[in-house]
Formats: sequence, C-alpha cells, structure tokens
Amino acid sequence: MRDADAVIVGAGAAGLSLAHRLCAPAPGAGTPRVLLVDAPPGPLTPRERTWCYWEAPGGALDSALTASWDLLRVHGPDGAATTGRLAPFRYKMLRSRDFEELVGARLSGHGGVARVAATVESVRDVTGGAEVRGRDAAGRPVVLRARWAFDSRPGGRLPPARTTLQQHFRGWFVRTRQPAFDPTTADLMDFRTPQPAHGLSFGYVLPLSEHTALVEYTEFSRRVLDTAAYERALHHYTARVLRLGGFRVTAVEQGAIPMTDGRFPRRAGRAVFRIGTAGGATRASTGYTFAAVQRQSAHIAAALLAGRPPLPPPAHATRHRAMDAVLLRALDSGRVDGAEFFTGLFRAVPTERLLRFLDGRSRLWEDLAIGLRTPVLPMLRTAAELPLLPRRATVR
Repeated sequence: MRDADAVIVGAGAAGLSLAHRLCAPAPGAGTPRVLLVDAPPGPLTPRERTWCYWEAPGGALDSALTASWDLLRVHGPDGAATTGRLAPFRYKMLRSRDFEELVGARLSGHGGVARVAATVESVRDVTGGAEVRGRDAAGRPVVLRARWAFDSRPGGRLPPARTTLQQHFRGWFVRTRQPAFDPTTADLMDFRTPQPAHGLSFGYVLPLSEHTALVEYTEFSRRVLDTAAYERALHHYTARVLRLGGFRVTAVEQGAIPMTDGRFPRRAGRAVFRIGTAGGATRASTGYTFAAVQRQSAHIAAALLAGRPPLPPPAHATRHRAMDAVLLRALDSGRVDGAEFFTGLFRAVPTERLLRFLDGRSRLWEDLAIGLRTPVLPMLRTAAELPLLPRRATVR
C-alpha cells in the first residue's frame, strides 16, 4: 500500500495531462506526490489515436506536433469549397504516441510522480481520502491510497440523455504515388460523401505532405458501422471524390466518440473525481475533447496546489451545452440537414469566430449572431420540445 496526495487512474490524454500539470507547480508551491495508474500492456491498452485542436502558435506541446495548418477548408454537398484562415490560431495535429513520449520523458525526471501498472477494479472513498484497488500483470492485488483520486475510465453506460449520437470514423494514413495534397490546408469537413439515411457523413483530410495524409470517413449517427462498411466508404472517397490514383495505406485508426446531452458527473465521491471524457470534457456537438482536457487539468492542478478541493470545472458553459442539445436533437430528428447546416455556418461565419464558438470561448453576442445563421424555425421548435423529452440511459 502506498500513500500519495493524488492518484490518477488512466494514462490517456486526461491522465497524462493532469500528471504533467501537477509535476510543474507554480513557483513557491509544494511538490505533490502523484501516482499515475495505467493498465499493463494487453487488451486494455488503447490503440494509437490522433487528437486535433486549435490554439495560437507556441503552445506547450508544439514540439510534439505531427503537423499544423493556418487554413481550414469545408466542401459543401454541391462541391463548392469554403476556405478560412484561422489566425490567430493554428489547427494542430498531435499523435497519442508523441504526446505520451513527451509527457512521459518529463514525468520520468520528476521525483514526485510514480507510475503503477495495474488493471483497476474499483475507485472509492475511504477515511481520509480515496482508495484504488486493482491487480498487476501477474494478478497480484494492488491497493493505492491518496488524498484525492481522479478517474478517467469511461463508464459502461452513458448518462441519461434526450439525444445520444455517435461520432464514429475510420481513417487511413496514405502515401500516394503522385502529388495529391496541399499541405497548407486541412479539409475539416467534406460533404461530397454519400449521405446516410439518418445523420450525416463527411470526409476529413489532414495533409502531412504532397504525398501523405490522414484521410478519414466520419459519420454522426446512432450506430457505428462494421469495418467493411468503413472500408467501402473510404475506397469511394479516395477514388471517386479525392481521385488519389495509386496509393498505399501505411496505418489505420478507428474510433467512436459519444455525442450526448447527458450530464456527466464530475464527482464520484467525497474524494473521487471524474476527468476527461468521463468528466464531460467532450463537446457534444463536435466531439472535440483535447483542448477542454487541457483547461480542465490546469484548473484541477491549480486548486490542488493551492490546497483547495480540486473539483473539475464544467468543461463547457451552460449556454453552449444547451445549444448543443438543440443541435443534436435537430440532427437526430431530421429537422436539420447536417451537411447543409455545417456548410452554411462555415460560409456565413468567419472561421476564427466559429472556432472560438466551437471551443466554448465565444461571447454571448457572438453566440446569438451564430444562432441567427442557423435554420431558426426548426431550431426554435426543437428547443421548445426538449424540456418535454425523457432522458434515457445508453450502453456504450
């Protein structure tokens, strides 16, 4: 049994970000003792992922970025392209392996952080703090105690919600024989894909050079597809839409992100908190999470180092969560055509302003102005019916 100031369960984006913040305290602050718990290598080890976010150049993680872009492009269903400049932001691409290496190197040189390999079975309150129980790779019991516990594991069920969609995708890292990409511009949404009967679909292209890119097929819908369906969609998109010609696939990634208006509890006990997606960091209308995780981690670390209860803050403002709930319901009900909706926003709203809105940093008057650029009557009808709808739990 070991004692610490904080035990962090999970060494993904949320866990590593919080550990990193806690090992870099403000001048004059004490150095907390931190235990970072991750599953041993095996079936619980997550596959490599790609995280994207936008911020000004010179961020703390810039040295680990795979690429970044000043320009974003959206293709409407009619094929017309809208390109916007992000200044003062850049759109940044970070691979999980590079993030883990960067943060891991910093943690390894810090005496206050110890890493523990264990499959966690329970996280609960005990007298004086929190207790984490699990088993190591050999099956032996592991018991850890700390003043506070931060749990990033996803639950088996999503919180009760009026609307729950999935943002699900499969992506190919491709290398083409001939130059095929513009490395100055990322394609955020390309709606030249066949649209499903329910929800919406789009292509997503992050060019790394003239010959290499991450090309993804994404859907917002109630259910994920099987691998064969994603493969058919990617073959169609690369051959019929992008017309890449000859290429080879060098790596694959696949995933699903819940898009829900359910309320994620940030507290699971007197001394136990939920962080990351498990603590509501994912923006319901877009699936973006990484930037909110960084803000959440900074707030928690500042509170803990100052001796305050480190309750994670709401990742997104109440009005933005309300707007997301309306959009999700409008998309799910079919009142709003998703492809036309997002295309219209990017054509009508300056890119920098729209990205601040999507990141939850816009002001009220900007939110109202953006709202007027949406199909107002269907959105008002949807907003009026939301209070009457029941909330239902959904199995992941």
